[in-house]
Amino acid sequence: MRYSKIKSDLFARNRKKLIKRLAANSVVIINSNDEMPRNGDQYFPFRQNSNLFYLSGIVQEKTSLLLYPDNKNKELREVLFIRKSSSKLEIWEGRKLTPDEAKEISGIETIRWEDEFNSIFAELMTAADNIYLNIPENPKFNPEIVVKEYRFESELKKKYPLHTYKRLAPLINELRLIKEPEEIELIRKSCEITRDTFMKVPGHIRAGVAEYEIEAAITYEYLKRGANGHAFHPIVASGANACVLHYIKNNSKLKKGELVLLDFGSEYANYAADCSRTLPVDGKFSRRQKELYNSTLRVFRYARSIMKKGTTINKLHKKVTSCWEEEHIKLGLYTRKDLRNQDKDEPLWGKYYLHGTSHFMGLDVHDVGNKDVELKPGMVLTCEPGIYIPAEKTGIRLENDILITEDGNVDLMDNIPVEPEEIEMLMNAEKH
Repeated sequence: MRYSKIKSDLFARNRKKLIKRLAANSVVIINSNDEMPRNGDQYFPFRQNSNLFYLSGIVQEKTSLLLYPDNKNKELREVLFIRKSSSKLEIWEGRKLTPDEAKEISGIETIRWEDEFNSIFAELMTAADNIYLNIPENPKFNPEIVVKEYRFESELKKKYPLHTYKRLAPLINELRLIKEPEEIELIRKSCEITRDTFMKVPGHIRAGVAEYEIEAAITYEYLKRGANGHAFHPIVASGANACVLHYIKNNSKLKKGELVLLDFGSEYANYAADCSRTLPVDGKFSRRQKELYNSTLRVFRYARSIMKKGTTINKLHKKVTSCWEEEHIKLGLYTRKDLRNQDKDEPLWGKYYLHGTSHFMGLDVHDVGNKDVELKPGMVLTCEPGIYIPAEKTGIRLENDILITEDGNVDLMDNIPVEPEEIEMLMNAEKH
């Protein structure tokens, strides 16, 4: 474990909040993520299911959490099933959690081996009425792979067809939106690592350097500072590549006179940071580049200023697009007459502003929560306006992570340089 110990009280509180929202006589089951095959006999690095981590703090594979708060047997109200180790397994993969270690991390008293799950679960099903399943619910992400939770659902419904099955996602998603103080500190730490990493990047930027070399520098700085690694695949997009929103090839070489857009963020203790900055390869913005950059910065400041409790991401985005219309006119991208005559179904701003203004953040970089949820204190979300002009081979995005508070918001990345003069000074200082 690279991160500092998280007190089990956080996970215990999270479980208590969830239990209060369950129907009477219900069971909750959450399984760890699959170990995903890579090639040959290799797996991709394991990443724990975010909901399982949220409720237990356990990052080990082959783990299951069972909650049955109304069970008459107190020992079976919270049960954590973990992988049983062996001398052979330890030789090949290293130590696995002991029951005492799992208890200390999670705060769960009853720890059982994974091979005991079926017998214990069968016994509980004779008394339970409802089963909450941890089926992923992400409207924009539907992978072709049938993950463990879907396979588990299929097996259960064959064995126990007469029970009532319920969705866990609406309950736990609502909880995860409001961060506990410990979670906010972990996100702050991830932002701090991202900031310290960014301060090292300008020294690597110059014409002839490959985008993947910048990615390598970012990766090194993350790992050096104790991060798990990247919260998402980093974008290092120079020139026209910046007009591809999810450009992750990072194969091109930086060219003189171009800008390079960085979209990156560390993951610390499974909590994400998400930052975007745009830098001039030459160390100095051209007149037009600075004009576009300052326009983006003005929209960024405006968007950040209206991120307050009571609004929603969709309402925020609508106001920001109106702001962009004014900026686009100043930049000569279209006229006020063009704006009056535009097709309302294909607004002119959409030609140069290709994405949303914000998304929630937490255990996932695109965290749970829909865009019509009213913002409340304790929520963390991005602020990321951008402008994309393929004809000028230019894309600019500025992005910080924002904590909603009772009286406004706190910019968790306000110590990361963003003013064009700051960027130029930083780049030129690193080059000498």
